[in-house]
Amino acid sequence: MSDTTEPLILLRGQRLALGQPRREMLPHYHRWENDPGTILGYGNQFPQAWEVREKGWDGQRGNRNYQQFEILDGSEPVGMTVLIVNTFVHNAEFVIVIAPEHRGKGYATEATRLTLDWAFHLGALRTVWLKVLEPNAAGVTAYEKAGFKQSGRLRQSGFWLGKPVDELLMDALPEDFEGPSAVK
Repeated sequence: MSDTTEPLILLRGQRLALGQPRREMLPHYHRWENDPGTILGYGNQFPQAWEVREKGWDGQRGNRNYQQFEILDGSEPVGMTVLIVNTFVHNAEFVIVIAPEHRGKGYATEATRLTLDWAFHLGALRTVWLKVLEPNAAGVTAYEKAGFKQSGRLRQSGFWLGKPVDELLMDALPEDFEGPSAVK
């Protein structure tokens, strides 16, 4: 990717790293977010227009409660994670998107784990939570491997292939974060 600036690495894991998102990567992020597999996984029904995504960039980057991380394999971006932080109760909602061409490689588990590492050891959060559509077995497995535990369900609150499905609530606490931290 010679037309982009070098990524600023924030945290390194075994295979992946978390870096600062880059404006010049916005067309790639937009493509990942509008991939049919991503839309299915989020339970959305329609893609987001480029103009909406582009306009939202500055607002997101300027919002300290909306922490984004670019997932990198070497210097190649392969996805993004987001922590939507609630500073009043010291928790955050977790969101992840993996580029369609990089799915199925185990990146979601490591990227989720690195983001939890940041959240607990640098962000000093008490809990991180997420919602995942129940039929998304690959997502549930990746989140569980990273340290999330199922904590509830929202009945019939999402859509999978056009049909209403339950959303599972999952959360992670600092004490659920086992093994070594990548923070040095």
